[in-house]
Amino acid sequence: MKNVLLIVLLASSVFSAQIVTLREKIGQMIMTGFNNEGDSYDRAMLDVQDYNLGGIILFRGNIEDGTQVQALLDVMQENAATPLFTAVDQEGGRVARFTNVNGYQKTPSAYYLGTEINREDSTRYYAAMMAGWLDDAGFNINFAPVVDVNVNPESPAIGHYGRSYSNDPMVVYNHASWFIDEFHQKNISTALKHFPGHGSAEDDSHFGFTDVTATWADSELIPYEMLIGDGYSDLVMSGHLFNSNLDTAYPASLSSVMLDSLLRGEMGYEGIIISDEMFMQAISANYGFEESVIQAINAGTDILLYSTNLYEEEPLVPRLIDLIESKVLDSTIPISRIEESYARIIGLKQQRLIITSFGDKASGLTPPSVYSVSNYPNPFNPSTRIKVSISESSDIKLNIYDITGSKVENLAEGNFSPGVYDFNFSGSGLASGVYLAVLETKQGVFTHKLMLMK
Repeated sequence: MKNVLLIVLLASSVFSAQIVTLREKIGQMIMTGFNNEGDSYDRAMLDVQDYNLGGIILFRGNIEDGTQVQALLDVMQENAATPLFTAVDQEGGRVARFTNVNGYQKTPSAYYLGTEINREDSTRYYAAMMAGWLDDAGFNINFAPVVDVNVNPESPAIGHYGRSYSNDPMVVYNHASWFIDEFHQKNISTALKHFPGHGSAEDDSHFGFTDVTATWADSELIPYEMLIGDGYSDLVMSGHLFNSNLDTAYPASLSSVMLDSLLRGEMGYEGIIISDEMFMQAISANYGFEESVIQAINAGTDILLYSTNLYEEEPLVPRLIDLIESKVLDSTIPISRIEESYARIIGLKQQRLIITSFGDKASGLTPPSVYSVSNYPNPFNPSTRIKVSISESSDIKLNIYDITGSKVENLAEGNFSPGVYDFNFSGSGLASGVYLAVLETKQGVFTHKLMLMK
């Protein structure tokens, strides 16, 4: 058994041993949109091939039907040195890129599901349906659910469009958790938005400075606190929301007080922080291009999101990489910020995309229908929870191995009934690095990478 595992582990160690340049790491911190035709599409392909672009986002104009978008994403992945995050906004209701205009069907809004119906089975039904659409098309991130609390039902970007589940934070938490679970069952990551809460805003950050100082309440953090407490560690999208009670200088997306001190420090969030679209006027009309990039990264942002790959009619991605690299070299941006973000991004890609090494394509494997093994948070320090799903009674062994193939710990052994089991694994006495959770069953051996970061 150890010899077989050693072969697998040696293959995975290529990833950790491969030298990745600073520019390649910065490329992973950028996600852009593009047009399907012309210079924008050609530019997207070059960004993927030459600049190690971390991800792409598709909008309604990119999606003609399921077959077309699947082919588009396949081509993008085939040309990517590091497998891409492929993202879309599929909340349901008014914010849905898959709908009746491109061969799918209309879906109800979050408000309808959370306030007018408020049933777990209904929310799970529509979430599972949408997760199936995204999975078939080749997406691995859904920028949803909205966990903004419906403080102001006429808030122009949220309540007005029915994007909030409820004015009750616990109802928001419940429906968001059901939504997330259905997407996780399809191995699709989700993004909570818009931290620290957009539901009370009287303005829309798409169109200008958005100050929630007088309207925001601490209760808007409850859905985040509850979900993070449950182990949520996919992505959180920061809002371009100014709140002088939390930070007198910057909106959340540029604020180390809100992102590093509050979200990561006080609330314990260990996953990826992605910005809301950086060319929204709340940012672009009030902060310079360079200032917003530098401030966002130094505040704790891991991925910068842009709806386009062009800026001032010039390619955006190389301009961003040049800027960020220069600011790292002159110490305006600490190199540690790039390393931290890169580790989080690759950690989630390893978990969701099954990367075996830098430069390899995604293996195309999908989670087994009978058995699966995952963990959260990942990366972790010092402990993580390993989840094993079993849909039929079986004798199993669950062991942790280090990169040399040596067994570190036996977490479980025996006959288990169908169900989902959680096991705690502590790396407090171990060195940082890649470990492997190995589930042995009568159906075969299933492996999952863990990344311990100290």
